[in-house]
Amino acid sequence: MTKKRLGVGFIGAGFITRFHLRSWVGVRDADVLGIVSRRRERAEEAAALARELKVGEPKVYDSLSAMVADPAIDAIWICSPNYTRLEVMEEIVDTLERGRGELIGVACEKPLGRNVKEARRMLELAQKGGLLDGYLENQVFAPAVMRGKELIWRRGAPLCGRPYLARAAEEHSGPHEPWFWEGSLQGGGVLNDMMCHSVEEARFMLTPPGKPRETLTPVKLTAYATCLKWQHPHYARLLRERSGGKTDYEQRPAEDFARSLIEYRDEKGDMLVVETTTSWCYVGAGLRLTMELFGPEYSVMVNTLDSSLRVFFSRQVKGEAGEDFIEKQNAETGLMPVIPCEEVEYGYVDENRHMIQSFLAGRRPEENFSDGLNVTELLMAAYMSLEQERTIEFPIPGLDDFVPAVARGEWNPRK
Repeated sequence: MTKKRLGVGFIGAGFITRFHLRSWVGVRDADVLGIVSRRRERAEEAAALARELKVGEPKVYDSLSAMVADPAIDAIWICSPNYTRLEVMEEIVDTLERGRGELIGVACEKPLGRNVKEARRMLELAQKGGLLDGYLENQVFAPAVMRGKELIWRRGAPLCGRPYLARAAEEHSGPHEPWFWEGSLQGGGVLNDMMCHSVEEARFMLTPPGKPRETLTPVKLTAYATCLKWQHPHYARLLRERSGGKTDYEQRPAEDFARSLIEYRDEKGDMLVVETTTSWCYVGAGLRLTMELFGPEYSVMVNTLDSSLRVFFSRQVKGEAGEDFIEKQNAETGLMPVIPCEEVEYGYVDENRHMIQSFLAGRRPEENFSDGLNVTELLMAAYMSLEQERTIEFPIPGLDDFVPAVARGEWNPRK
């Protein structure tokens, strides 16, 4: 490895790419040098944002293969929609195998695949292409999570014993883009979209520092999910209007509320428990992330809406709707929490810094495609538990071939 600075190309130019670009202000030793998107105008907008933030002078490419082949590009960030990611990875590796381009690594947004078969194929392709692989799970890198874990394992666990219970929840009022609401395109509903964060953050907190995630062995999983809000005729009509008639939650809903209970065993055989809750039907100030970790004589708690900054606007302040206070903002008046820098608070800065430093060192990131595959296995086990209305025990026969009913358009809790 002779590179001292990486040129990074982004696939996709939507909401999550813009989050990454804003986080890049805190990332050293890498420049954003390329963007490709199905909609060129979105790519041009993202490139303009990168230039405005002074995080690079990105070129907008006409094709993914052209970006991969450019000698200026050393690593790829896959931020395109879920249903495109396997196709994207196949094109990256095919381009490399044809001798066009040389890449050090690839990083992919969550979830790695819409099902286990897709996630496993993503890992296989990264290995086939000789690429270092990073799984972009930002919540693992959130400063409060990392600091909380460090304190608990350094001060509490050595004196009183390891933590044994982790809780994680993510709730907001619903995704930005219409494809997120479609089970076949996204891979499911809120369980797939947001529980991927919660199960991995909890698994990270329960894993001893310096130990591989495999030191925790999943034993049992029980899940519950339903559609509480968005199948109601009024809200189903809103979704139909927003999508130009494509999204039909009266006939083809996806779950907007989901919970799971996962039992693990550690290396000594002791039982550990993870509780997760996710929701697209939470109406509050904005995106709410909560994480908790409990042990014999200690606990740690994180709530992103317990912000150090709050503002108040009376009802006389009438402005346009937006998200300038907090992501998934639901109001512009009253007392509002404000997260001064969401890119830092949610872990994007530390996540991207870790990926870049790992790639430069020729080292596989600590959060990688193997973790993305493990997360997908847990999520598919949760869907299996939901459909069979029972606790699922590991290992699970046939999990690689399982596709949830919601992803097939065959799930409807009202029928």
